[in-house]
Amino acid sequence: MIRTAPQLFDLTGKTALVTGGSRGLGLQMAHALGEQGARIMLTSRKAADLEVAVADLQSAGIDARWIAADCGKEEDIRRLADETLERMGDVHILVNNAGAAWGAPAEDHPVEAWDKLMNLNVRGYFILSQHLAKKSMIPNKYGRIINIASIAGLGGNPPEIQTLAYNTSKGAVISFTEALGCEWGKYNITVNAICPGFFPSKMTQHTLDTIGQDKLASHAPLKRLGDDEDLKGITVLFASDAGKHITGQWIAVDGGVSVITGG
Repeated sequence: MIRTAPQLFDLTGKTALVTGGSRGLGLQMAHALGEQGARIMLTSRKAADLEVAVADLQSAGIDARWIAADCGKEEDIRRLADETLERMGDVHILVNNAGAAWGAPAEDHPVEAWDKLMNLNVRGYFILSQHLAKKSMIPNKYGRIINIASIAGLGGNPPEIQTLAYNTSKGAVISFTEALGCEWGKYNITVNAICPGFFPSKMTQHTLDTIGQDKLASHAPLKRLGDDEDLKGITVLFASDAGKHITGQWIAVDGGVSVITGG
């Protein structure tokens, strides 16, 4: 029986773990998944932030809980995965969103900052994906993994944006997504990446202040930055059966910035 479009996008009965979910893009994606019926486990480092975020989700009628964890620490990642499975049962959807950025000229970029970004932005994605896949997704022959990359992972920046390690880490996330999607397709696990452009957030605030929101928006064909709705649709597509034949792919959500050549 062929399902209708609303049925394909329905996430009732599914459980989603969203890292870096206490604010910004992570919280937006958690809302999107919860609004389609998924139960949500949020995580970030700070319990106080998570309490506020979960209250926000619950006020919207979403079944949401939280676990504080640092996704830059392997022991925290494994504890997070095991506690989520214990409290909520199988995890069907994983959104790898926790991340950090660092601005510095390449010639002066601190090695410790480079290592911090690679550890959180790449290694953390791998450890959590592997752990949940082995404990839940592979045995159940079902999983949806969504990795948050960035258009910064597609190439270089204007010279005034000096984020070499961040760009490199997000390029690695794209390659990780492609390779993992190929390898885990046999388990009915899809692995896809979202590459946001500029969205107002704590992470992008310095760049927005330095360059100016209006200037950044003017570079986009759509003449705007991302807002509090713009990741919802693609997140639900990748998380649901509406996207069951899509894997190993990335898509830019950037107002068209990444398709401009020579700009």
